[in-house]
Amino acid sequence: QVQLVESGGGSVQAGGSLRLSCAASGVTYSSSYMGWFRQAPGKEREGVATILTGSDTTYYVDSVKGRFTISQDNGDNTVSLQMSSLKPEDTAVYYCAANLPGRAYDGRWYVFAGERFRYNYWGQGTQVTVSS
Repeated sequence: QVQLVESGGGSVQAGGSLRLSCAASGVTYSSSYMGWFRQAPGKEREGVATILTGSDTTYYVDSVKGRFTISQDNGDNTVSLQMSSLKPEDTAVYYCAANLPGRAYDGRWYVFAGERFRYNYWGQGTQVTVSS
């Protein structure tokens, strides 16, 4: 059974940094890509960053470019999100997601730099709170 487990959320003051990690367990095949998403209260889930696990190609939403870095750690199925210069508007629940064989998709596509991605495994989320 595939599980994605996030860690590293917390509270920080504006301008501070946090590092989120996501480990995928129960995976037989490598993911095509993994990503980070966030959902603030009353808002839709939005894509933050995604990485192609075979090439390390990365994509970011404009609002985090230059501040956030997505990377692979210790293999194809673990990713981290280094967040710096955090702003109060970054406050949200952050989710890790992966595109892996074996499960249907929910039909939603996420667009990064004109490229479309979809994910079929999601973590439970970790809270990030940035105070001013």
